[in-house]
Amino acid sequence: MTRIFIIAPTPALRAGLRAIIAGQDLEVVGEAAGAIIAPTADVIVAAGDDPAATARAMARDEGAALVLLSDDLRLAGVLRDLPLRGWAIIPPDASGEELRAAAMAAAQGLVALPQSMAGQISSPRLAEPQGDPLTGRELEVLALLSQGLPNKQIAGRLQISEHTVKFHISSIFTKLNAASRTEAVSIGARQGLIVL
Repeated sequence: MTRIFIIAPTPALRAGLRAIIAGQDLEVVGEAAGAIIAPTADVIVAAGDDPAATARAMARDEGAALVLLSDDLRLAGVLRDLPLRGWAIIPPDASGEELRAAAMAAAQGLVALPQSMAGQISSPRLAEPQGDPLTGRELEVLALLSQGLPNKQIAGRLQISEHTVKFHISSIFTKLNAASRTEAVSIGARQGLIVL
């Protein structure tokens, strides 16, 4: 069950989002009028006047996944540069199905955009060829990053220290020319280094 926390400025908007999201494999575990830390949630769904501020506030938790309801394509650049596990931008008039799909994708560490937006966003870093090849251990770390695991769990699975995990992640970012975990996973998937 994916746990959702809703951030929206008005009670009516929060109630509407709750009604749309709840059900299937999604559970709304809380809501607020403004950006707060929601440690019990897997995904933050945010709507409002300043989604960029919400995104920055949520990015304080490196394992956060975020879905923004906005028509502002510039937010993709903001989100791409934050240490989010996964993120999505969908228009405020998106269907319930689109909102639920975006939340599930973000929870799994993916980036989700409507097709109409995706064609308008350029990301030259994703198209760049890979520099130095990743080592076997770096490939293992990248695969665990793609599962949305935090450093502590990666360290436990690979039986290495968290410091070593951070070192491998830094090396992965450098070799793939990535600025975030999400971008590294996206580049790795495009280059066939991991399967999502």
